[in-house]
Amino acid sequence: MTDTMGPEDQKLITLARSARARNGVPEGAAVRDETGRTYVAGTVELASLKLTALQTAVAMAVASGARSLEAAAVVSGAEAPAEADRAAVRDLGGAQTPVLLAGPDGTLKTTVHAG
Repeated sequence: MTDTMGPEDQKLITLARSARARNGVPEGAAVRDETGRTYVAGTVELASLKLTALQTAVAMAVASGARSLEAAAVVSGAEAPAEADRAAVRDLGGAQTPVLLAGPDGTLKTTVHAG
């Protein structure tokens, strides 16, 4: 595990934080695919469908043709990335894909691998 990040990872956190604030949802997330494209999402809570922000961002990447992920970020009040989030990233990105967790203020809390 490492708690450092470069400018591209900081961009993911900024995008995730913006999605959370803009939509007034508990979490915001962003993922970067193998071509550098980013996908940004918030928590989805419908009567018939509930997805975390990171699950939604991964689904958006898949629906747009992404074949793998380079990195993922979630902005949340949680202390660790949820296993469901890590599983979604792992499904598309593999076990070594970094998952960054930042607090609502954008401060990086931790980085773990999806696996």
